Amino acid sequence: MASKHYLKVQSKFIHWLTIFALSIFISACDGGPVDNNSDIDGESDKEKKEEIAIPVETGTVTTGSITAFYPSTTTLEAEQEASVVAKVGGIVEKYFVEEGDTVTAGQPLVQLETDRLKLELSRSEANLNKLKNDLNRTIAVYKKRLVSSEQYEKLKFEYDSQVAEYELSKLELTFATVEAPIDGVISIRHVKVGNMISTNEAVYHITDFDPLHAIVYVPEKELYKIQTEQVVIIQVDAHRDHQYQGFVKRISPVVDADSGTFKVTVEVSDPEHNLKPGMFGRLQIIHNTHDNALLIDKKALLTEDTQSSLFVVRDGRAFKQLVKTGYVNNKQIEILSGISIDDVIVTTGQNSLKNDSLIEFIEQ
Repeated sequence: MASKHYLKVQSKFIHWLTIFALSIFISACDGGPVDNNSDIDGESDKEKKEEIAIPVETGTVTTGSITAFYPSTTTLEAEQEASVVAKVGGIVEKYFVEEGDTVTAGQPLVQLETDRLKLELSRSEANLNKLKNDLNRTIAVYKKRLVSSEQYEKLKFEYDSQVAEYELSKLELTFATVEAPIDGVISIRHVKVGNMISTNEAVYHITDFDPLHAIVYVPEKELYKIQTEQVVIIQVDAHRDHQYQGFVKRISPVVDADSGTFKVTVEVSDPEHNLKPGMFGRLQIIHNTHDNALLIDKKALLTEDTQSSLFVVRDGRAFKQLVKTGYVNNKQIEILSGISIDDVIVTTGQNSLKNDSLIEFIEQ
């Protein structure tokens, strides 16, 4: 009895399971309701969204000249400058020039008191006259062989020594007027009236502003690029709105073994004398120029993993283009391959773009 009852229950379960499966099959065939999340018969909500245009600014590819240069910083120096010293000691009686004055070689700068020097000159002159008279008398009697040759030679030696002493006294008197040794501008005055100065003490410092030099130390690997007479552009912080021009005047023939650099001397042209020694400057030694180069705005370029690229505009869309670059200046960069003169490129907003992005032009 129990076995028959179990078979009867099992038969009913299979019967209802079959009916349930058939109902589901019929419902699906009749186009009944399906899961709302299914993508079988249509696009997803994300794909149905309208593509958004990304706002960008654009620019054009131009042609022109671009230069290659070696940049560096330096401090301007005067080619010639001199510390003026007193050749004799004494008290400063007056000085004739002040800091900032222009002087020429031989121009009086300082006058020392000369009373002592004049007395020494007078005494030396008196001794010279006495020895001169003695020598003249000795020569007269020496011709008559009334004095020995030894006496004559001794007196002549004393006379010659006195002549030298007299000339030295005259020279020291002229040294009491301190003169400029070179042309230039008074940069420092060391003395005041009444100062007691000693021999070889500094009284002025003179700087020659024409020409000025800029000394730079260039790495050894750049040696083949730098040559004499190359044009150099200089800017200083005191005159940021102006560029000064110079040229490579000298190149050291040796490389410093410790630093791996060689010395380059640049002569700076400044006819108006706006530049001063000691000014900090930035310079560019121009060593090559490309004419008729394809140029773009530097900010348009993207660099990633050593590859350079930019976005080119076609039919309202932006397409990523790999490019090869050349020389670079402050605002532009040379493109060697990848674009042409007719291309329009994205200059602002390219970081938000992907290849084949829809773009919207911003009024510039």
